[in-house]
Amino acid sequence: MITHKREFPNHKVYSMTLAGRPLTLEVGKLAELANGAVLVRYGETTVLVTATASARPKAGIDYFPLAVDFEEKIYAVGRIPGGYLRREGRPSERGVLAARMIDRPMRPLFPSDLRNDVVITCTVLSVDHDNSPEIAAMIGASAAVCISDIPFSEKAGPIAAVSLGLKDGEYIINPTSKERQTSEMYCTIAATGEKIVMIEAGGNEIPEDVMFGGIIAAHEAIKPIVALINQMVADVGKPKFEYDKAPFNEELFNKLVETSLDEVRYAMDTDDKNVREERMNALIAKWIEQYGETYPEINDQLDEITYRIQKKVVKEWLLQGKRVDGRRMDEIRPLSAEVGLVPKVHGSGLFTRGQTQVLSIVTLGTVSDAQRLDTIYEEESKRFMHHYNFPSFSVGEARPSRSTSRREYGHGALAEKAIEPILPSLEDFPYTIRIVSEVLSSNGSTSQGSICGATLALMDAGVPIKAPVAGISCGLISDGDKWTTFIDIQGVEDFHGEMDFKVGGTKKGITAIQMDLKNDGLTYDIIKNALEITREARINILDNCMLPVIAEPRKELAPTAPKMIAMKINPDKIREVIGTGGKVIQKIVAETGAKIDIEDDGSIFIASMDIEACRAAQKTIENIIFEPEIGKLYYGKVVRTIPIGAFVELAPGKDGMIHISKLENRRVEKVEDVLKEGDMTWVKVTDIDDRGRVNLSRRDALREMKTKGQAE
Repeated sequence: MITHKREFPNHKVYSMTLAGRPLTLEVGKLAELANGAVLVRYGETTVLVTATASARPKAGIDYFPLAVDFEEKIYAVGRIPGGYLRREGRPSERGVLAARMIDRPMRPLFPSDLRNDVVITCTVLSVDHDNSPEIAAMIGASAAVCISDIPFSEKAGPIAAVSLGLKDGEYIINPTSKERQTSEMYCTIAATGEKIVMIEAGGNEIPEDVMFGGIIAAHEAIKPIVALINQMVADVGKPKFEYDKAPFNEELFNKLVETSLDEVRYAMDTDDKNVREERMNALIAKWIEQYGETYPEINDQLDEITYRIQKKVVKEWLLQGKRVDGRRMDEIRPLSAEVGLVPKVHGSGLFTRGQTQVLSIVTLGTVSDAQRLDTIYEEESKRFMHHYNFPSFSVGEARPSRSTSRREYGHGALAEKAIEPILPSLEDFPYTIRIVSEVLSSNGSTSQGSICGATLALMDAGVPIKAPVAGISCGLISDGDKWTTFIDIQGVEDFHGEMDFKVGGTKKGITAIQMDLKNDGLTYDIIKNALEITREARINILDNCMLPVIAEPRKELAPTAPKMIAMKINPDKIREVIGTGGKVIQKIVAETGAKIDIEDDGSIFIASMDIEACRAAQKTIENIIFEPEIGKLYYGKVVRTIPIGAFVELAPGKDGMIHISKLENRRVEKVEDVLKEGDMTWVKVTDIDDRGRVNLSRRDALREMKTKGQAE
């Protein structure tokens, strides 16, 4: 790098080795007007992370306004963006998921009453595919906030993250691109120095003890990164700014607890979400009438008051082993499953758990229907897609539909991750697969309902999955060292609880995990317990709900699904199949009506609603690429005779000649005494000369066939 000499007196570089590659964090040189800025280099992956905060709190809100942006710059991989504008547009789905993955472990560690806008921007400058830009960004986000003056949890300390792979029983920290291709799982673990704060995992039916061991191994790799960030804070960290805390009248709250706690308990004590809301609305109206004049701020603080008093009741009950709907801590809500609900589609499944209900629809398409990707990552296409929709009517609200939310992207990706390991390979099932999960009713764990509904729909569609998958969530409530977990959390438990530990998997093992927290992290004991009870629960769902409805995939695809044939040819023959200017393949398509996709490796996928059209196209292609083999027998038609022999068509456009001396085991005076034009005969290929001319023998073919017949 060449530059004019300039001093940056605050420039510092902090370095360590992470998984055998250099990790450096630079401060004091770039983006100095931000509250905090860190340039992260991991291998040749480079990410600039900035953290900024508004000077004043945002008025009229009752939440912490944190925004995380993961900026994918296509120049980072040496390409110009596609599309008409040739510039980056909205983030890709993976970019959205990366932003969510950074947000989730950090949000609980900010002060809950902070109302200043905080924006974390992760700009990906260069990508080395062996070193994840998401991991670099998450480490940088933690460092940037910690060295800034933005309030952040001093008790919990910085977070850091690594990715985790598994190969031949060995854990791999931050696997390279090549290692990821053969890894049995790929997880992202975030943690403080003491506790686990986020898990995002996908795996090929990983046993619970193996997953648990991997989480511990990842945490050990994270601790030195946390220590490095702590060193940065000690050296260059700014004092945290004072902020105006959200107003809250403790006197009013304590008075409501004293006078209304039994009424709140009554309102909450039901398994019906609508009944609970009706009771609470009546109680809130009573509070406003009684205390509105004395405490006029009650209207502005009502949401926070209601949240705190409900949380007090829910926490009290759960620590006593009681749930708002009367269930046991390990009890799943009533279950229901159906398949084949929707006509004309290729497969459908309806899954209901309590008041949570998801309808999943499967569509099968050709290979060319795969999603094309233009991102900073190696993947160029997606053959399997799961899309999740969460309309407002599912929670009884009247809001118009808008663009897909980040939450919808996240939940859809979680179910996609859970299902992908059990799908057949492209070679075994040459289809593009899209599943759409429509949430019809939501009272907790709709993403896990999507996993169940999607599995039902796949089996209804006749997709030969390796094993059925179910999903379930686990909650947590704690008070000091005392804690308890509970299975199948409903909405109110999710809202007031401290953890949503979502696990998808088969009977054999885990295919996906997503863990979200509202506290400062989990101990190993809590994680181990959550893995154990979610395993029991998903097996319960499979055995007692899903499999009695449809035990295995249907033997045949729906009549409305396209029929598909896959074949493989020598890549050198692709040119012959396509023809000059595409004339040959266009003719095949016109004559058969089939759709044909050809890959560079010689894979050919033929699709049509009529299987006979697929077979006709396949036969035509086989004829085009036909190459006779020396020593092999063929049954062909005599297309021409000459005085010294006969020409036999082995395949359309592919002839060979039988010399008159090789027609019979005796002397033949005239070719027509044995074969005439139009006759069918067996021949054996005896030689192919350097000009590609094929020499045949009828005599040798008949002799070989006779010998085989005698042997039999």
